[in-house]
Amino acid sequence: MRGDFAVDSQSRSDNPVSELPPLGDRLRQRRKALKLTLKDVADQADFSVGFISQIERGITVPSLTSLVAVCRVLKVEVGTFLNSPRVSSPFTRHDQRRAYALAGSPESNIAYERLSASFPGSILRSTVVHTPPGHRSEAMTHEGEEMFFILQGALTIEIDGEETVLETGDSAHFLSGLTHLTWNHTSEPTVILHTCTMDVFGDAQTTQTPEGAFAVTRAEDRRSAAASPGKGAG
Repeated sequence: MRGDFAVDSQSRSDNPVSELPPLGDRLRQRRKALKLTLKDVADQADFSVGFISQIERGITVPSLTSLVAVCRVLKVEVGTFLNSPRVSSPFTRHDQRRAYALAGSPESNIAYERLSASFPGSILRSTVVHTPPGHRSEAMTHEGEEMFFILQGALTIEIDGEETVLETGDSAHFLSGLTHLTWNHTSEPTVILHTCTMDVFGDAQTTQTPEGAFAVTRAEDRRSAAASPGKGAG
């Protein structure tokens, strides 16, 4: 599924962005400039001190949503640390989208292909996420809602303490205020269509969190429902 998508220029030596200090170093510099301790950032972003320390030391690469939370504490736009292409057209082409990673090469870390466009009033942010084997996200909570649709492979998702294994074609839709994390428990890459209402690109205003719960659907259940004759609305 990953295929021959274009690799983001972040990994090329002639790109100015690649000459910047590592993500962790830049976050540490910003934290110290604000005279904040690791605990200050961890407490305000709702993460552990160990997690923030691992990001700064380059041991852990945060997810987009985690980076947004940290940037809010550091009072800096998340776009400062991203090389995400801005999408203005309503269409993207599978062989023209650039994959980008928050650190290192998109070929060896969790990588993203941006799908959603930027226009006034838009609230949906969507990416194709390429998750390497064994990758486990940090537990997090944030505003809004989100949906995972498994395009290839499998993923363990934990929502509010409940673990569910999603296979290809399965989905999960939930309130992002519930504590959640994901884990590629397989030995192969997992490819996910992820859509959320949190401003993970730093180019739009965030929205209020809607009320709601979460739901998981199975590919075989949806196919069975589609094949069954419908009943009248009564």
